[in-house]
Amino acid sequence: MTFMGNRINPKKFHKSQIKFYIILVLVAVFMLLPILFIFAHAFKPVNELYAWPPRFFVRRPSLENFRMLFRITSETGIPFSRYLFNSILVSFLGVVLTVFITSLAAYGLSKLKFRGRLLLFEINTLALMFVPVAVGIPRYFIIARLGLIDNIFAHILPVITMPVALFLVKQFIDQIPNELLESAKIDGASEMQIYLKIILPLIRPAIATVGMLAFQMIWNDVATSGTFFDDESLRTLSFFLANLVGQQGPQGQGVAAAGALLMFVPNLVLFIILQSKVINTMAHSGIK
Repeated sequence: MTFMGNRINPKKFHKSQIKFYIILVLVAVFMLLPILFIFAHAFKPVNELYAWPPRFFVRRPSLENFRMLFRITSETGIPFSRYLFNSILVSFLGVVLTVFITSLAAYGLSKLKFRGRLLLFEINTLALMFVPVAVGIPRYFIIARLGLIDNIFAHILPVITMPVALFLVKQFIDQIPNELLESAKIDGASEMQIYLKIILPLIRPAIATVGMLAFQMIWNDVATSGTFFDDESLRTLSFFLANLVGQQGPQGQGVAAAGALLMFVPNLVLFIILQSKVINTMAHSGIK
């Protein structure tokens, strides 16, 4: 198929593609600017942080912000490593439980036939309308009634039932042919065996997407540590850095920049590793 004498999608580079490359490069550069700013800002010395007019790129990179951050954290009652351990622990447990519960529920809503199945999915779709702030008060009452105040699972419980994750995984499982599952049942496979040996391997892109969403939500969460925890040793790194910055006065800008980079890098690395699977999930979630 041709358009104005040229192939729309040539197998090799063609000069007609130059205009598209120019547009794509400009868009890519524009989207990279926030990431570049986070890195540049973290390495700015104090005089560049408060320079006027503000500078986007750092001129004289320095590690002073990071040295200041670790020096301040070493003087606190709870060591920096404890906050980091808490963040890693709750992120790991949260991701594992979210993936397991979400995929299991999505399999039931997609492939099992039971009364109220459609109603439950509609309730989950309705839950997409509510942001976490809107359900903060009932969430607190539930956590308190369960006796999870100052319990590590207070970090995890609000995340393991993510409406958007359930929606994405169910839409992905809908693409799996029912004939494949029926043949497995004829061979004597149970529902759990089908879930473990057929469903999970086929929905790995969706699992990667849910894992990334759960990790970002838990890793960056500040409100949970301040709402459900009085024990400082059970709070996470994000909460510690957010409160530490506010106590440093003029030096807080540099500490904030270094802390923001430390919190951002794991999210960036995880997205780079899983980005192809995330795109695959988004493509399948809307296909019937």
